[in-house]
Amino acid sequence: MDTPFEQLKSMVVFAQIVEQGSLSAAAKQVGVSRAVVSYHLKKLETQLGLKLLNRSTRSFTLTEAGQEYYVRCRNITEQAEAANRDIENLKQEPEGLLKITCPVNIGLQTIVPALNRFHRLYPKIALDVMLTDEVVNIIQEGIDLAIRGAPLPSSGLQATRLSTLPTCLCASPEYFQHHPRPTTPAQLSRHNWVIYKLTNDTLELSKGSRRYSVRMNGSISTNNAAARTAFVEGGHGLGRIPLYDAMPRIKQGTLEPVLEDYDLPAIDIYGVFPPGGSQAKKLRLLIDYLKDDFAQSQLRVSE
Repeated sequence: MDTPFEQLKSMVVFAQIVEQGSLSAAAKQVGVSRAVVSYHLKKLETQLGLKLLNRSTRSFTLTEAGQEYYVRCRNITEQAEAANRDIENLKQEPEGLLKITCPVNIGLQTIVPALNRFHRLYPKIALDVMLTDEVVNIIQEGIDLAIRGAPLPSSGLQATRLSTLPTCLCASPEYFQHHPRPTTPAQLSRHNWVIYKLTNDTLELSKGSRRYSVRMNGSISTNNAAARTAFVEGGHGLGRIPLYDAMPRIKQGTLEPVLEDYDLPAIDIYGVFPPGGSQAKKLRLLIDYLKDDFAQSQLRVSE
């Protein structure tokens, strides 16, 4: 039996309801009203003669039939997306929208300047850039690429490493006017630290075959990397700072590195995207561009 065209639309809407977690969120994603989404759901259940969702005032759960039907609806949606990507990839000049999210500090320092150059090369690719230190739900928000410090292997998303960023230990000249400069890892525990809450509070250092662990304690903590650097620059303690952020301030004399002969763990930066997303030509172009731009930035920092 042929499937009516309207039912195909309803199946796509149903897949969005499940993935977005609510009728309102699905309506926003599809670009219709909540009432239209509700209409498609009711019509679908009527046509099938089965209940797909158990709904309460604030949430829903899938019925057994709903779970099985969602898999089929998701397949249809993925096939449609793949068809659009294939057509897009045939175009000589890439175009369309890319939605990107990244942490605030690295976004302002590296990603936004890179996107600025990228958009000059590919002006028909529109960019929607969300800067936030919160972990955004990529699927629900319709994000094409998220810049993150971890690949999130258990999330079902895909990831590729964009760069590995070296870090250094720094404090301000003002801080060292009142505190002795550390010359060994053991002395670090006696110092005040500016704590970056999104990372581990135990610092790992190495020199040759020797390994050291230092517990960082401090009177100031923050979840924002730019604020962390500003507090360190303001003389409130030591901080572990990415080299791209620290080096301009070291050259200006507002930060001073310590224990430079010890190795610190680098920060792996990943591009995270929905399954199949990298098949889109515009996203592949952006990922490759960011990898190259990070590499060029590392060369500039080391000069």
